[in-house]
Amino acid sequence: MFNGIFNRKDLEDKVRQQGRLPPGQSLTQKFPVLHYGPVPTFNPATWDFRAWGEVEQERRWTWDEFNQLPRTRLQMDIHCVTRWSKFDTVWEGVSVRSLVEQGLIRPRPSARYVMQHAEYGFTANLPLEVVLAENFLLATHYDGQPITPEHGYPLRGVVGHILERQDLKTPYFWKGAKWLRGLEFMPHDQPGFWEQAGYHNEADVWEEERFG
Repeated sequence: MFNGIFNRKDLEDKVRQQGRLPPGQSLTQKFPVLHYGPVPTFNPATWDFRAWGEVEQERRWTWDEFNQLPRTRLQMDIHCVTRWSKFDTVWEGVSVRSLVEQGLIRPRPSARYVMQHAEYGFTANLPLEVVLAENFLLATHYDGQPITPEHGYPLRGVVGHILERQDLKTPYFWKGAKWLRGLEFMPHDQPGFWEQAGYHNEADVWEEERFG
């Protein structure tokens, strides 16, 4: 047991020096479950996903339609505000960037921010530039399997760090909402659920923007 602890500490020191592990974070091989309230029930017959607000045309997809959208596979490190980090996680889903590039969502010039709307009224806010970046995904699968209900099935936003892409902003993992149901494109920023509870609005992992 102690050898495992010391080996992990040595690894953490190494990857921290390499600039891969953000300050205040510890590595884990597990995938901790953290959420507030019960896990919602999924009904594919009534589930839908919407994009509205500062867009040229509101869009709505059923579950079957959503699964016909172009797919993206993404590998990245994820960093939780509760101080755990997990490297090389693999996600599959739909890229908002690709939806915009293909004209399936057409944000107006006035769109500057995006609010993720999830079950039970949960929300998470991000700048549009982050949502359109390569390290943000509307994920349906993790590690080759559908996301488990506790981790956000059937759909969640995910955001993390892609190696060698220091140009991309990396927020803490809570900035991707579980049980996602829609994206609202907005001209002005508004705090999401956890931001209203005192968590940092920008949530930059490299600056340790956890609270405030």
